[in-house]
Amino acid sequence: MDVTGKIAVVTGGGRGIGRGIVLALARNGADVVVADVNPDDAAGVAAEAAELGRRSMTSRLDVTDQDSVDGMVEEVTARFQRIDVLVNNAGIYAAPGFEERDEANEDDWDMIYEVNVKGVVRVTCAVKPGMKDRRCGKIVNIASIAGRRGSPENPPYAVSKTGVISYTQASALELAPYGVNVNAICPGSLWTPMWERIALRRGGSEAENPEGLAPRGFFERTVQRNIPLEREQTPEDIGNLAAFLASDLSRNITGQSINVDGGLRLN
Repeated sequence: MDVTGKIAVVTGGGRGIGRGIVLALARNGADVVVADVNPDDAAGVAAEAAELGRRSMTSRLDVTDQDSVDGMVEEVTARFQRIDVLVNNAGIYAAPGFEERDEANEDDWDMIYEVNVKGVVRVTCAVKPGMKDRRCGKIVNIASIAGRRGSPENPPYAVSKTGVISYTQASALELAPYGVNVNAICPGSLWTPMWERIALRRGGSEAENPEGLAPRGFFERTVQRNIPLEREQTPEDIGNLAAFLASDLSRNITGQSINVDGGLRLN
């Protein structure tokens, strides 16, 4: 999965899945941009990438702000002259306070759509003109298995990830004539800050967690019960697939949404 010399931007690259993607790209030879709303998180991951021998930089990015998006692209272009790989990873699970609510409210719908759907669109639209001009590029969108099938657990999140899958397909058809590949990854069950929020909410239910397991224990039991391979997925798993999709090995793959979920969804 050689991506040596490619310039890769990872949104939400400061922790969790984003960190795993940044480091996988760096290990395989890419120079990386950690674009994150939290500069401290981004700086730590950029330092890790530099320790792997790659050039790295940070850019403070708020995907809900068009000026911030445009500024990030200008900053990266000034430093590296181009963007070869874009990984749209920035996302949220819910608005603040979700753990205490019985169901999603209007704030959840608005915030999730603004970040998870419009954020992907904003960054893609800011980056794709350069890729079209050079007639090459790779875009990888991080969706979710939640986007594969509706669930009452958190409808706005599932709807947003279905939107990412659909936008991936539309972008793939639009950009194929320019030699740009667009694909999505659908992660399954990973112990990240996002899943910890899920565990805090679901684990508080006596019906779902009669043993009163702590969040991590509740997560592990959920994995063992629901995933055919009976093991959790990791940010490294997602990063390895992202590195493959960013490489020339994937040149004939576009418009696809690939599950990394231990067999939980078979499609």
